[in-house]
Amino acid sequence: MPATLNIVGAGHVGRTLGRLFAVHGVFAVQDVLTRSPASAHEAVAFIGAGHAVARLAELRPAAVWMLAVSDDQIAPSCAALAQAGLLDGAVVFHCSGAKASTELQAPGASTASVHPVRSFADPDAVAAAFAGTWCGVEGDAQALALLAPAFEAIGARLVTIDAAAKTVYHAASVFASNYLVTVLDAALRAYVAAGVPEEVARELAQPLARESLANVFRLGPAAALSGPVARGDFATVARQQAAVSGWDAPTGRLYEALVEATTALAERKRRGLS
Repeated sequence: MPATLNIVGAGHVGRTLGRLFAVHGVFAVQDVLTRSPASAHEAVAFIGAGHAVARLAELRPAAVWMLAVSDDQIAPSCAALAQAGLLDGAVVFHCSGAKASTELQAPGASTASVHPVRSFADPDAVAAAFAGTWCGVEGDAQALALLAPAFEAIGARLVTIDAAAKTVYHAASVFASNYLVTVLDAALRAYVAAGVPEEVARELAQPLARESLANVFRLGPAAALSGPVARGDFATVARQQAAVSGWDAPTGRLYEALVEATTALAERKRRGLS
């Protein structure tokens, strides 16, 4: 029989993983506790297994606990469960990319963190195409001995990360996703400021962005770098800096901040480093 799993916090991440664990028979989803009874029932319906509970006092002991709560609720949720005596001998893990497993203070329990590196905006789509998803893992060896094969059974690919560098690890995902969107937004707005219709601006930016991304992952960032900084054309860079700052001061500051980092990357390119 698969080990029992209780889920505390069943938003997009919690319910998606819950469904995958249930469908693949990895864990027997038992109790689901969220912010409201209504959302707990919705989560159970999505997962296709488990029992919705309204209060911590209704939770039964389980072999495994997944705390898929917001980052600021990880420590207090774990503390409340531990104080209730529910975590003795259990494996407890959270799914945060920004917080380390040390947030889980539960004497007598084995703790870990498993962070799937992808967007969960559409839980149905993620659940259907989870196979191949990378997950950053760290924590107690005992906890990971159980969780690693469980996540591999639902198609995850695991990479061990340094718990002490967890914040930097999460920042990497922010750079690769959120800030990439911010930079592309600046590009699109600059095209429009130059008189290009918005729908045409997207068509202009798309091949540049796609080709640059493809080159980064095919050749490495240094080899993929092109443009005025890579050529050492700092006269053009200065003119662009002034023009962008004159158009929109915040975007000008963004441009300026990127010059230093791009110059360092260009130096790596010149030296033949990746």
